[in-house]
Amino acid sequence: MQGTIFGFLNVYKPQNMTSHDAIDVLRKVTKIKQIGHTGTLDPFAQGVLPICIGKATRLIEYLDDEKEYLAEISFGKSTDTYDIDGKIVSECDQEIGLKDIEKGLEAFKGEILQTPPIYSALKVNGKKLYEYARNGEDVKIEPRKVFIEKIELKNFDEKTQQAQVLIKCSKGTYIRSIAHDLGQNLKVGAYLSKLIRTQAGKFLIDEAIRLDEIKTMEDVQKHLINPPEMLDFPQVVITEDEHKKIVMGQVIDNKNNSQEDNFLILVYNNNISAIGIVNNNQIKAKKVFL
Repeated sequence: MQGTIFGFLNVYKPQNMTSHDAIDVLRKVTKIKQIGHTGTLDPFAQGVLPICIGKATRLIEYLDDEKEYLAEISFGKSTDTYDIDGKIVSECDQEIGLKDIEKGLEAFKGEILQTPPIYSALKVNGKKLYEYARNGEDVKIEPRKVFIEKIELKNFDEKTQQAQVLIKCSKGTYIRSIAHDLGQNLKVGAYLSKLIRTQAGKFLIDEAIRLDEIKTMEDVQKHLINPPEMLDFPQVVITEDEHKKIVMGQVIDNKNNSQEDNFLILVYNNNISAIGIVNNNQIKAKKVFL
């Protein structure tokens, strides 16, 4: 895109690295500051971390934000962070079986109310929840609606009391809270001991590139994804004259008869010219890129 990098990378974030650290690695490789990700993965978690480079960061809000995870849940103990990094706050010797877990998971299907963990970056009254926790301060955490499209038990080891659960969910869902709440419901306690994000929108784990394999700009260019491939809006190829109008803030004709209020990807010279919206049977740019 006119001499600069513009696109997405489907990166596999390793364990024991923050999402911000992953961004820093790519900034050093590309020498580009304008790089962002579409959703934080906790340091102990691994898997798909979609990266936006250059002006593609302005497309984050248009990407499908549904996520899929493979979660390992360990039963018999609870931690203050709801995951493996926290302090154990309770233990239980009682063991559970496969049928117990399958029945317990039923409560998490569809739209549910979920209370975020106190050890999270969610802000309440302008302050992150984990700051309240570290300072020993009380804070009221309001439950939030989230949607669980799929939650199914993939495997359960009765000896170790560990289960692998596949979860497909909406943005803002805390898998740690699901693990904790499941343990509470089963009256044995539980925490999230491993987490792999297998999908984020159209970014799939099987197509992700490991971060340590991106060492040069050539590596970045080789794996760069053209944004229209990952956006679910109809594409409209525009002419040079239409492109000039869009850049100048003018409207163009809705020549494809796209539906009113629909978002469109306006493509000029095989690149995104703009994200447009149909209004009064005309197309007006929401964000211009070329």
